[in-house]
Amino acid sequence: MDKKIEHIKNLKGKVLLFGGVYSNLQALEKLKSIAESENIPPENCICTGDIVGYCAQPEETVQLFKIWGAKSIVGNVEIQLSEGAEDCGCDFKEGGRCDGFSQLWYPFAQSKLSKSSLDFIKTLPDFLQFEYAGKKVTVVHGSYFNVSEFIFKSTPWETKLEDLKATKSDVIIAGHCGLPFHHTQENKIWLNPGVIGMPANDGTPQVWYMILNDKKDELTFSHHRMDYNFMLTSKLMQNGLLPQEYARTITTGIWNNTEILPAIESGWQGFGIPL
Repeated sequence: MDKKIEHIKNLKGKVLLFGGVYSNLQALEKLKSIAESENIPPENCICTGDIVGYCAQPEETVQLFKIWGAKSIVGNVEIQLSEGAEDCGCDFKEGGRCDGFSQLWYPFAQSKLSKSSLDFIKTLPDFLQFEYAGKKVTVVHGSYFNVSEFIFKSTPWETKLEDLKATKSDVIIAGHCGLPFHHTQENKIWLNPGVIGMPANDGTPQVWYMILNDKKDELTFSHHRMDYNFMLTSKLMQNGLLPQEYARTITTGIWNNTEILPAIESGWQGFGIPL
């Protein structure tokens, strides 16, 4: 199947980057207000996918995203929902904790989404590309070759370079792994803004996003933490249908398990993100 690439033209000024909304309506509401306070227009707000996920308000989250007018690519969750698949396509280890949890939250999300929301999800491209401050930028979910590939800060540069070469890009913006980071080498940049729907396993309930800037035609980027009404998010998740472990993670900032993490990132649990 051919991949759909959407090209954004004339992208200038500050750009808000984020990923993994995960049906967390409260986080999305807060991020939207930040964009407005920073005077960042919706067309300069870009999501790396997985608008839908672990939290309790998938339908409301998709509808707010649609009303806001921000841009997004598909995450693995959107692909699976669009195809009416039976699982989230996260590439979790079969029989593992994450796999078990996905058998709760994914059917819940499926059951809540309206035709309007599914139709919107089906319009999302696989990739976004744009020129920014003289650099070619490509937005992917996991990687260019595999939407469900987990790429971390500790992932070898050679792996990242394959994506940069294949897309002929100077910058890759990716999501999926849940942790914010940046990796620069050979005048190339790999950016992951992190996700706003779940904490980054760093022991705080805060979540992460990034801002790009093109002042003086030079690309700069900055990581940002975000506070939001996480207590309400957690309370809504305690509905008897969703994994209670995820509801706890929302408040503690500690993942229930680290089975997807490489040894280096696993060792950061509760100690903060070294950016």
